[in-house]
Amino acid sequence: MSDLLSIGASGVRAYQTALSTVSDNIANVGTEGYVRRTATTREVSATGIGLAAKPVTPGNGVVVSGIARAADMFRAADVRAASTDLSRTATSVTWMGRIDGALTGNQLGTRITSFFNAATAVAADPTASAPRSAMLEAGTTVANAFSATGKALDQLTVELDATAEDATAQVDALSQKLARINDGLARAASGSSAAASLLDQRDKALEDMSALVDVSASFDALGRSTVKIGGANGAVMVAGLEAGHLTYVREADGTTSFAVHKAGEVTSIKPAGGVLAGVGEAATRLHDARRDLNGVADGFMTGVNAVQTQGADVSGAAGQPFFELVPGGTATDFRLKLTDPNGIAAAGMGKGPRDNSNLLDMDTGLAGVRASGAFETRVTDLVAANAAALAGRQSVAEAQSAIRDAAVAARDGQSGVNLDNEAVDLMRFQQAYSASSRVIQVARETFQTIIGIN
Repeated sequence: MSDLLSIGASGVRAYQTALSTVSDNIANVGTEGYVRRTATTREVSATGIGLAAKPVTPGNGVVVSGIARAADMFRAADVRAASTDLSRTATSVTWMGRIDGALTGNQLGTRITSFFNAATAVAADPTASAPRSAMLEAGTTVANAFSATGKALDQLTVELDATAEDATAQVDALSQKLARINDGLARAASGSSAAASLLDQRDKALEDMSALVDVSASFDALGRSTVKIGGANGAVMVAGLEAGHLTYVREADGTTSFAVHKAGEVTSIKPAGGVLAGVGEAATRLHDARRDLNGVADGFMTGVNAVQTQGADVSGAAGQPFFELVPGGTATDFRLKLTDPNGIAAAGMGKGPRDNSNLLDMDTGLAGVRASGAFETRVTDLVAANAAALAGRQSVAEAQSAIRDAAVAARDGQSGVNLDNEAVDLMRFQQAYSASSRVIQVARETFQTIIGIN
């Protein structure tokens, strides 16, 4: 009779755990990173005492052997790989878009064209004050456009550095979290709900880290992770209870470098995926854009000033520089130097105030500088090159987004919670629980009947 009670009690305990597991699945159907769990059960084997002993079954029934996760490590790895590729491209797209805004927001090409057109108007009537004032105003506008565009690119560089620093800090935080999870897995009973929860957290942390940098992870029998960043041959960031520290440096030539500091050693890495790889691409493009802009600014100032100082103003005096740029300065430092419209040197030296050759001469005049310098074309090409690269990366991002969506769908199809299936399991385990309770009730009634007979 005790055997019957034991069987019923074991069933109640086992199916109570199974019901609790199903309830957890239903409650976490929308929880990001949650992996569906199943209570695995096994039969309690019959035992005997001695070779000639009569077999006894002091507890036959069912017990829960553990909580199993419906996780697929290969599909999870596919999601991480797809995420790191998409994140790199998406980061590049974001910064290319911002570079495009910086290059076009101040209408630099249009301002340069307006300046040269204003010079043509002065050439048409060299002694008139209105065209000269308009040209000086156009000079102010083009100087401001150069400076504002340079400042916009400078600000993007500052913000890019901040983005990189924030991303490296997040990698550090996730690494420390993974180290703590490793410690927890070493302490948690294998197959327990606590272990399942820790494994969920581990996989979510790895997925979050893959969005920041390309990750390579391996696991031991307890599920503890060893994590490398910067590819399979990269630096070990997490091993056991130890987590590394990631640093970022942007060099003057626009290149970026990252290094893992761990256990007294420093290992350089070159991210091939994630936000950090996208930051590296953006830093190179920003550097190139600033270099090209500075080249246009320096060439424009040098050419215009050379024409201005070789000619004569309204009074016949030698012209003074139109613009100024401090030695070693950038487009950000571009300034208008000339303040008097009558100081515009439209005439050649000694040719009188009505002469306009210094503006129209195609060899040595401003018209020649415009043609040879091709400043407007260079600005247009700078903008077009970035726009073409942006369009290309956007196309790649669309394809990578579809690949990641497919990888996530495949993973979730295996490990996600299906409410229909959970409803079926809920009914099944409820019935099993009721049946086990009925077994206990029958054993109790039988026992009472036997006592009553005596």
